[in-house]
Amino acid sequence: MAKRSSKAVNRKSANGLMPDKASKKIFKNKTNLDNGVQSKTLAMQIEDDVPCFPRGGATSLSRHEVDEVRAEADAEFGGLVRESNNNRRKKTLQKKNHPAEDDTGSLFGDGISGKLPRFANKITSKNVSPGMKIWGVIAEINKKDLVISLPGGLRGLVRACEAFDPDLDIETKDADSSFLSRTFRVGQLVSCIVLDLDADNKEKGNHKIWLSLRLALLYKGFTLDAIQEGMVLTAYVKSIEDHGYILSFGLPSFVGFLPKNDRTESRDDKVVGQLLQGVVRSIDRSRKVIYLSSDHDAVSKCVTKDVKGISIDLLIPGMMVNARVLSTLENGLILSFLTYFTGTVDIFNLENAFPTTEWKDHYGKNKKVSARILFLDPSTRAVGLTLNSHLLQNEAPPSLVKTGDIFDRAKIVRVDRGAGLLIEIPSVPVSTPAYVCISDVADNKAQKLDKQFQEGSNVRVRVFGFRHLEGLAIGVLKGSAFEGSVFTHSDVKPGMTVKAKILAVDIFGAIVQLTSGVKALCPLPHMSEFEIAKPGKKFNVGAELVFRVLGVKSKRITVTHKKTLVKSKLPVLSSYAEATDGLVTHGWITKIEKHGCFVRFYNGVQGFVPRSQLGLEPGRDTSTTYHVGQVVKCRVTSSLPASRRINLSFLITPRRASEDEIVSLGSLVCGVVEQVTHRGVIVLVNANAKGTISTDHLADHHEQASLMKSALKPGYKFDQLLVLDTEGENLVLTAKYSLVNSSQQLPLEISQISPYSIVQGYICNLKSGCFVRYLGRLTGFCPRSKAIDDQRNDVSEAFYVGQSVRSKILDVNGETGRITVSLKQSSCASTDTSFIQSYFLLEDKIAKLQMADSKCSEVWTENFGIGSIVEGKIHEAKEFGVVVSFEKYDDVFGFAPHYQLGGNDVETGTVVRAVVLDVSRLERVVDLSLKPEFVTRFKDSSDILPHKKKRKREANKELELHQTVNAVVEIVKEKENYMVLSLPEYNHAVGYASLTDYNIQKLPKKQFVNGQSVTATIMALPSPSTVGRLLLLLKSIGEAETSSSKRAKKKSGYNVGALVQAEITDIKPLELRLKFGVGFHGRVHITEATDGAAAEDPFRNLRIGQTLTARIVAKADKYEKNWKSHQWELSIRPSMLTDSNEIRDKLTPVAFNFSIGQSVTGYVYKVDCQWVWLTVSREVRAQIFFLDTSCEPDELQDLQKQFSVGKSVRGHILSINKEKRLLRLVLRPLSTIPNGNETIEDQSNDNVIENVFSLIREGSVVGGRISKVLPGVGGLLVEIGPHLYGKVHFTELTDSAPDPLLGYREGQFVKCKVLEVSPTGRGTVHVDLSLRFGDDVTSLRDRVDKIEDLQPNMIVKGYVKSVTPKGCFISLSRKLDAKILLSNLSDGFIESPEKEFPVGKLVIGKVLSVETLSRRVEVTLKMSSGSGALKAQMNDTSSLRVGDIISGSIRRVESYGLFITIDHTTLVGLCHISELSDDSVDSIESKYKAGERVKAKILKVDNERHRISLGMKNSHFGDDIEIQTPSKLTSDEDEGDKEEGEGEEVVDRNGQMDNTHKPNSDHQSQVEEFPVLAQVESRASILPLEVSLDDIEQADMDVAVSWTEEHAAVADTKDEKSKRRAKRKQKEDRELEIIAAEQRLLEKDMPRSAEEFEKVIRGSLNSSFVWIKYMAFMLSLADVDKARAIAERALKTINIREETEKLNVWVAYLNLENEYGNPPEEAVVKIFQRALQYCDPKKVHLALLAMYQRTEQHKLANELLDKMTKKFRHSCKVWLRRVQSLLKQHQDGVQAIVNRAVLSLPRHKHIKFISQTAILEFKCGVPDRGRSFFEGILREYPKRTDLWNIYLDQEIRLGDVNMTRALFERAISLSLKLRKMEPLLKKYLEFEKTVGDEERIEYVKKAALEYAKTNLGIETED
Repeated sequence: MAKRSSKAVNRKSANGLMPDKASKKIFKNKTNLDNGVQSKTLAMQIEDDVPCFPRGGATSLSRHEVDEVRAEADAEFGGLVRESNNNRRKKTLQKKNHPAEDDTGSLFGDGISGKLPRFANKITSKNVSPGMKIWGVIAEINKKDLVISLPGGLRGLVRACEAFDPDLDIETKDADSSFLSRTFRVGQLVSCIVLDLDADNKEKGNHKIWLSLRLALLYKGFTLDAIQEGMVLTAYVKSIEDHGYILSFGLPSFVGFLPKNDRTESRDDKVVGQLLQGVVRSIDRSRKVIYLSSDHDAVSKCVTKDVKGISIDLLIPGMMVNARVLSTLENGLILSFLTYFTGTVDIFNLENAFPTTEWKDHYGKNKKVSARILFLDPSTRAVGLTLNSHLLQNEAPPSLVKTGDIFDRAKIVRVDRGAGLLIEIPSVPVSTPAYVCISDVADNKAQKLDKQFQEGSNVRVRVFGFRHLEGLAIGVLKGSAFEGSVFTHSDVKPGMTVKAKILAVDIFGAIVQLTSGVKALCPLPHMSEFEIAKPGKKFNVGAELVFRVLGVKSKRITVTHKKTLVKSKLPVLSSYAEATDGLVTHGWITKIEKHGCFVRFYNGVQGFVPRSQLGLEPGRDTSTTYHVGQVVKCRVTSSLPASRRINLSFLITPRRASEDEIVSLGSLVCGVVEQVTHRGVIVLVNANAKGTISTDHLADHHEQASLMKSALKPGYKFDQLLVLDTEGENLVLTAKYSLVNSSQQLPLEISQISPYSIVQGYICNLKSGCFVRYLGRLTGFCPRSKAIDDQRNDVSEAFYVGQSVRSKILDVNGETGRITVSLKQSSCASTDTSFIQSYFLLEDKIAKLQMADSKCSEVWTENFGIGSIVEGKIHEAKEFGVVVSFEKYDDVFGFAPHYQLGGNDVETGTVVRAVVLDVSRLERVVDLSLKPEFVTRFKDSSDILPHKKKRKREANKELELHQTVNAVVEIVKEKENYMVLSLPEYNHAVGYASLTDYNIQKLPKKQFVNGQSVTATIMALPSPSTVGRLLLLLKSIGEAETSSSKRAKKKSGYNVGALVQAEITDIKPLELRLKFGVGFHGRVHITEATDGAAAEDPFRNLRIGQTLTARIVAKADKYEKNWKSHQWELSIRPSMLTDSNEIRDKLTPVAFNFSIGQSVTGYVYKVDCQWVWLTVSREVRAQIFFLDTSCEPDELQDLQKQFSVGKSVRGHILSINKEKRLLRLVLRPLSTIPNGNETIEDQSNDNVIENVFSLIREGSVVGGRISKVLPGVGGLLVEIGPHLYGKVHFTELTDSAPDPLLGYREGQFVKCKVLEVSPTGRGTVHVDLSLRFGDDVTSLRDRVDKIEDLQPNMIVKGYVKSVTPKGCFISLSRKLDAKILLSNLSDGFIESPEKEFPVGKLVIGKVLSVETLSRRVEVTLKMSSGSGALKAQMNDTSSLRVGDIISGSIRRVESYGLFITIDHTTLVGLCHISELSDDSVDSIESKYKAGERVKAKILKVDNERHRISLGMKNSHFGDDIEIQTPSKLTSDEDEGDKEEGEGEEVVDRNGQMDNTHKPNSDHQSQVEEFPVLAQVESRASILPLEVSLDDIEQADMDVAVSWTEEHAAVADTKDEKSKRRAKRKQKEDRELEIIAAEQRLLEKDMPRSAEEFEKVIRGSLNSSFVWIKYMAFMLSLADVDKARAIAERALKTINIREETEKLNVWVAYLNLENEYGNPPEEAVVKIFQRALQYCDPKKVHLALLAMYQRTEQHKLANELLDKMTKKFRHSCKVWLRRVQSLLKQHQDGVQAIVNRAVLSLPRHKHIKFISQTAILEFKCGVPDRGRSFFEGILREYPKRTDLWNIYLDQEIRLGDVNMTRALFERAISLSLKLRKMEPLLKKYLEFEKTVGDEERIEYVKKAALEYAKTNLGIETED
């Protein structure tokens, strides 16, 4: 059956009959059980939760549950039958439907009280559950599965592996795909058991039901003792023996045997694995063998005996039982069988297939019937039965109708009000029942079926489905269902032409979908006449094309798009029987042999063409003339259908025509319209031949062609038609006036064409140029360069297929037969008025045809001649003119625009006299003029109409052909493409001229205005051939402007200051585009729209096409972008539109006069990554630094949303650049206003500092972005302005947190408070910031900012700054440090101070001494000397919270866990051995040692018992885990990365690029660009020298920073490799110390001259830092050559082993040449080539790429990336850079790059690359593409929880709650161990706590609990 549309599928319920949504209104129960409406309605009802029918007569549900089920069923059922809006009636119905005594009890009435259920039990897609046993019939047999038709219209699938029991030895099952078809047959009844439901498909009613035919599942619980003689059993044929068949029941306890003498069929009828049914004849219990008999009559009549104590497990679907009627239900029966069981029968399984409304009368109580079990559910003990007569005979009902069949006289048997119709279809030999759902009765919503349809009446029905088990057809009565030739697969016939939509294109072909939803395949060879390499370019997905059906096999349909086959009019050959001698048809060559060709036709029919019939010349090879796939026309010479042979010939003998019938090409014929089709017009020529006129060939004008076609009717006669070509016996004709008029000059052969001649033709193709067709197949080609004068226009937009053109012959090649032509208007312009003449002639024809249709009179046109004077009354005055009505003609109106009023004031109702300028017969509109010069020329005439012709002759007396005249434009008709002119010199005669020409119909037309003077040539005087009009030819129509026309235009131009009336052509956010005058364009800048303060959206009240008064204020700047689109700058400000004398002063250029601090307003025109750009006026721009827009991080994050283009913004001037006419604004007022108006470029350092002080002062709150997270306790470097950075001290990050840097990252926006702003000695500004905004008393009390605030014995907090062998230093605040001697670090002995007191640790101690003058503070951490408050604070467990992450050291290792001392306290927690790791820990002592630093999570805090439980599992820190590849892949990846270099960049889960190598090129360039950044960063990152504590006390405290854990001494180990590594690390650390000392020296005393730098260099020859500083110093002196020389010295001096130092210099050298090179591009390339010889090529490439990207040289960056992906194709980092570049530039092609990368990268890098690419897509690309990448790798690695975590993180960050929840649901449905699933569940819970409500939180908790319960037992077994 054809796949129905999604709309139809969604409209149906699971059983295919009822709507999905049932009405909730109560059903009115009018009468007793004999009410037919109830029965027929309930038959259709789908019940989701049906009451169960347990054995023994009692329900298994509670009283309350049964009440709820009944109420739900009543409401749902009643809503399907009737709808009522009356509340009073509702209450009445509810009382009737829910009486007080309607209580539930036993199902039986034999001595048991209670009521029976109302509805029969039935299965739907909702209540099908695994384990349910169902009877079904095989509907389809496929290669890999069986399709089973189940009760209620459900369909189930049986996989091939589930069709047999595994104990069967079936070797052919896997090898032979047809084994299923040999084992089973369509229509076979089988018993199934439900295995599973397809949970992936969430759509209602579309669940896949997976079934099994395994007898081991069906007979589970059977024993040999339970089997009795006379039972019917199903068995597999296990083996075939000499005397019979050994059978298998799927159980190992017994087998079966079927004797052969008991079979009438032969041995070959049965195969191994076949299912058989048999009656138990005898049982050999000793040998455990059951002997069966498979006699069909015995099996069909065998009834299951009533055995005492029979279990429901022994009931099998298909069993026949004796039953009796207990009661009738509203949609079926309830039966009792086998004493203990009850079951129900629904209305579709009764004995009578056509139950009427009185069906209940046939089933009295206790009536005995025979029934078969239809289904049973062991879980609810519900049983369904059937009384179907066919099923009782153990046979499936016959399928006598097919899907798509139409029956005109189907009889209505029963009308189910509100549900549907039961219909009797008159099929042969017996009728078939069908049911039509109410939604399929009519296209509109059907109501009150009992009034629309009567029982016994006939209707027209179409079958669109069939329920095989019940033998019930599903019908439809909708009118739309009968439309279209294709409804299902069966309707598709070979040779049929169909229209289909492209769904997918692949290398094998295209998948297309027909209009009815049927899918087909267009193979690759049939996608085109010729072989195509890239089918995706020819076939666009979504396009609708025409195909022809090649063949239909089962449900597989193949189609062709070969043009010849699709358009073929020859008979279709689809069977061998149709191959009659002489038949001529089309086919395609499938194989070429030396002796002939094989040709294939439709439906697999094939024939052979011998060589003698190929039509080859002597000696010609077959393969050179024909090719495989070629479409050929052939004739059948002979055929043998029985042998499936057809002989063909390519020699087609045409029918000999008589001399009268011969029509030559180029001749003129007449024709009569026979038929008008959507493609054109079919005409009869000479009463014998037929011809076709395509729509485009009905007229020269594109618009008129469709009008002419719509007006044509059969019988209309064309007087002149030109024969263009012949297609077989069909003539191709044209009615184009241009071709008919020039028929004698049209060439038929190439010899008739002369170069440089102008030939009329028409466009036949627009591929790669224009193909111009003449007569026959003679075609000329016009290249794109020769098609249009203006090459900016596209050829496809300038021409259309079928367009009439004039072509100039450029070249004729007789050998190749090629003709090259030109279509340029400059060389092909018309020399006559045939173009406009054809327009008027055809307009007249169309008007006559339309008048003949409407039977209107043409008399009115005779009274409105061109130039005549008419009298009318002003009917209405409009803003663009007046409408005139005429007394005699109510449906004819005149119109006179304001220009034609001649200054007359007219009012409504006034009678006027006007001159007719033009008449539109189609619209019945007359164009009039009231101008005196027209009207007064006839002032002597009293009677107008009798003298009309005389006046025309007098006016035309002096006019002569080809005379050049001066004319005035009166009316411009742009829609009709012509204008009306007047000739003042000739008594104001009226003429007409075309605005366009043949070759420029689609190009922009030249603009004319009323009153404009033009020069024209008279080409035709008024006559019938011109429809009484004077035709003129304008000069330069469509041609390029000549110098004279340009001078005339310039002469008629405008001056600055002039007022103009302009029309709005476009409205943009920042400007209006206007047109005025003759071809003039201008714009109104947004600042020229209003006076005074800038208004928000000043263009909101304007619209396109509106006319405005504007003043020209300036000429457009030619250097401005897009200046050609507007020549003038206009203003519509009210002050500029006044006529005062001040206008001239306002037009003078305004001086650039701004002052710092002044408030100005502008409009946003661009927002980039750092600046918001404003336009203050047409010449002045302004910029706002993005950090100056707000101090709130959320607002800074959404900068684009906050500042949309066109938004009005007011700010205050901070600095001025007069040269660039650029202002820098800030949104907040300045605190102090500096003196002077210095520009940005010329400001001195003092003025820069002054501007900073005016913007930022102590105590102000500013927004910032973290530029660098400094190591150790360096704090943060925060960007707060352009080239302005501030430092956040470690103590100013937060209020006494253990890890202040937690939660901060580079690029994060923060809100800062300015603590101090001070100038430095080097001309820069130092800004101290704070992120602490706590105002509570505790936070203020804990701050110690001054040494005067300290007193002995005071408790203080601080962070460890550095550790030495003699003690450590701690930071109390940003300006105050303290020392702690080693003896005061602890009460006990400390073995390793570096481990116990790492840098950054928060400590609490007591002040021992304070020396104010020397600023020395000493602190002790000893508890014995501390106060009680200190001890209490360090022992307080209340500050600990469950879920916190703490750090600490292992105090003791026990067999049951670790005791961990928590940092900053004296508290000790226990981490139990079960919480140490996600994996089992074998030996805790060998894995952990006392003193080790660890990180743990607080699981539980017992304040009363002072106990703390900790956890160290990785799952506790799941949110912080990066993507990790498997261990093997990781090691390979690491090795690969080491080979590539240490500077490998990877992308973290947030999509940020992370540089792991130390001196990075980007970082180096940042240091060069921002010297303040270099100073602060160097102070924070320099390592201290290893000196004594006393020396450190005297050192500069500002530059002393701590050791980090990575630089601690390496512990001694026994491993020699570890020792060598430790020695090498010590050496590297020492080198770093030396470098740090040099940098500290530079920072402390920066060299001021070249001599000082030389001194420093002599001591640090290998330090790139010093060399680069030296280069920067020279650049500051503008000595570029000296800087280059220093770079060359550095490269020669630095040791060759110092590769990193050399690379830093090379990078600096590249930056230098990029800035100062001449030219920069070539200079950079030279340096780059040199650097490749000395450094790692990959690092050099990456450095150059970073420079290109930073300087926004995207083209060079892309070229470099292309080279890098080829050179370093195994590098994951290079490919990631390529993807990142595409995304940042918003370019397409990411998928192509990913495909290339996957092919190039090693397999172990695929996961890393694809996952990081997906993250980049989420962050800066298309999230859907990122999802596709994640889905792809998760399909391959579905149990990688790290990938799931990252995927979820991206979705959470994106903010789509529904999408995130769906992904969480998929993740938690994985089959994982509990400990792996736990992090996902926790993440889900945290997510719902953030965005969900209490209900969602409880849902996640419940899901987690269920998962734990479900998987606990599995993990225990594992």
